[in-house]
Amino acid sequence: MAAPMLFILYNADASVMGKLSYGYKKLTNRDKDKPTCAACDITHGGLSLDETSHWKAAKADLVDSGAVKEIKQLHRDELDPEIKDFVQSRGLHFPMVLARNEGSGLTSVMSSDDLAAFKGDPQAFMKQIRHRLGGAQSAF
Repeated sequence: MAAPMLFILYNADASVMGKLSYGYKKLTNRDKDKPTCAACDITHGGLSLDETSHWKAAKADLVDSGAVKEIKQLHRDELDPEIKDFVQSRGLHFPMVLARNEGSGLTSVMSSDDLAAFKGDPQAFMKQIRHRLGGAQSAF
């Protein structure tokens, strides 16, 4: 079976106002167990606009190894209708990780709580992604 495409969906918008709003929420968040966007913490280290070198290396390793076909990172305001409908119809909460194999629909791989548990560690995130995709490949 072909490797799935992975979608990392951020709890932020891509617009300038979205970035400013996210920054404000991040700086004023007092609940460290429930980050504003745990996916942002994993890929960008929190408030940076650039991906961390650790994330870039982990992402390249996951794609180069064939575990996933591609990783798309999308903000809430960048979702295509299929993804938007999937998220809304299931009452899912941002951030999250979804997967799709060729010829199959979308499936949820990680919730916002799952992502928060990694505390921004891209290596731990990738290890768990490999485990979930390897253990449930037939579900995709």
